[in-house]
Amino acid sequence: MGLTYTFDVKEDVLIVRLSGELDHHEAEILREKWSDMIYTNSVKHVILNLENISFMDSSGLGVVLGRYKEVLQLGGEMVVCSVPPSIHRLFEMSGLFKIVRHEENEEFALVTLGVAS
Repeated sequence: MGLTYTFDVKEDVLIVRLSGELDHHEAEILREKWSDMIYTNSVKHVILNLENISFMDSSGLGVVLGRYKEVLQLGGEMVVCSVPPSIHRLFEMSGLFKIVRHEENEEFALVTLGVAS
């Protein structure tokens, strides 16, 4: 199926919406584009919307963790939202939810970061 992604900037928040499968074939391309978006748009926070993601492996987790570290260095926060049950389990088992905040949906995540949707 592959991976599709969109980026949207609202104030100092980068919204990343993923759809499809995030595996080792897609991870490197996403890593580069996502990092570019962080630094070329002077964002501080990231919302990762996983509503339409159907599969993620450890390389996908690595991409998320790496961007989390970049955002942390900028003094920002990463929020993950709309996480499907299978991906939710993966995040729990990996311990990612211990460092990345989880919210129900994108609109609420924006509000918690101080951006009116």
